[in-house]
Amino acid sequence: MAATTTLGFVLPTGLSPRRGGFRVSLIRCSASPLTNSTASSLVEKPWNTYNARLVLEDGSIWPAKSFGAPGTRVAELVFNTSLTGYQEILTDPSYAGQFVLMTNPQIGNTGVNLDDEESEQCFLAGLVIRSLSISTSNWRCTKTLADYLTERNLMGVYDLDTRAITRRLREEGSLNGVLSTEQTKTDEELLHMSRSWDIVGIDLISDVSCKSPYEWVNKTDPEWDFNAISRDGASYRVIAYDFGIKHNILRRLSSYGCQITVVPSTFPASEALKMNPDGILFSNGPGDPSAVPYAVETVKELLGKVPVYGICMGHQLLGQALGGKTFKMKFGHHGGNHPVRNNRTGQVEISAQNHNYAVDPASLPGGVEVTHVNLNDGSCAGLSFPEMNVMSLQYHPEASPGPHDSDNAFKEFIELMKRSKQSS
Repeated sequence: MAATTTLGFVLPTGLSPRRGGFRVSLIRCSASPLTNSTASSLVEKPWNTYNARLVLEDGSIWPAKSFGAPGTRVAELVFNTSLTGYQEILTDPSYAGQFVLMTNPQIGNTGVNLDDEESEQCFLAGLVIRSLSISTSNWRCTKTLADYLTERNLMGVYDLDTRAITRRLREEGSLNGVLSTEQTKTDEELLHMSRSWDIVGIDLISDVSCKSPYEWVNKTDPEWDFNAISRDGASYRVIAYDFGIKHNILRRLSSYGCQITVVPSTFPASEALKMNPDGILFSNGPGDPSAVPYAVETVKELLGKVPVYGICMGHQLLGQALGGKTFKMKFGHHGGNHPVRNNRTGQVEISAQNHNYAVDPASLPGGVEVTHVNLNDGSCAGLSFPEMNVMSLQYHPEASPGPHDSDNAFKEFIELMKRSKQSS
């Protein structure tokens, strides 16, 4: 057993009025020599160190701190300008194949809860943030963001200069990158991985779509419903093609009186028509619409048979099915603060958006109307083809957690189905 060392210190502790000088005290301290095990525990830092890297295909390397799952993953990096709603972003299937960088500097303040999920799992490849909140404060919170990511086997990194990375993405466009916590991998290896992978041309829809049809019955919780007075109480049978559908789209349709059957992305058009729907929804979804020609063919087969409504990926598939072309944007639209003008009314809506592809309006045939325009860059944000009872939006009218400016688009779809039933 190691010997104990005793040290003595003589310290002045005050004046002594009787002796006219200082009063002294003797303090004895004992200490045992440190062993290897105790030394290692004492030098362990109470904060996280830089134990991860984000390596982008342009050669830039960003040291980071890891939270969530460890590992190495490759994906396309995009930035999202939403101030809130990170849990909805994590569970949005449209982010499959992507890392999401949040421009809002502090993330995790409200923790997570089961009510805000847009799907049953997380499909994005990783989360990149500036600052991870060290505490949570929300009456619905059930766990921290870090614990949630760990349970979902999802990577997260923080303490990066997200402003600098966002500027780089705006200047150069979306970049492929690699997130890694593996110290055995060199920067050169990770850079090679980022340059050897490409999201263009990959069918990402097949991995996020449901595998068999199912009925959806849940409505928007009355506590959160905000537009109930505008409904006429009629019921409509809707087939929803799942290209990566968000739960809140289904909740809003159900709240407007729709009886919904959700079907896989490969569901035959002939089988959908046998179900005698009043309308068909083509949902949002991830990736390149040109990578899923089977979905475009399904849309073509359904055009003119029943009213159809496309959202996000569904909008792009409709654009191609009508004879138009789509293209990859420089850095896409990702956030809850995008202004869109309704060309029919002149009104401006603040919208939630998440897409890297857009429809080229110049490629569309005659009779197809561009109903909405993104005011940030003038891109096509909505289409209508009255001859075939077609309507679509490039953005998300269900907008969970908000804004709710575009919720009336669901009412317009109801009116489209209503007119079609009356005329048949």
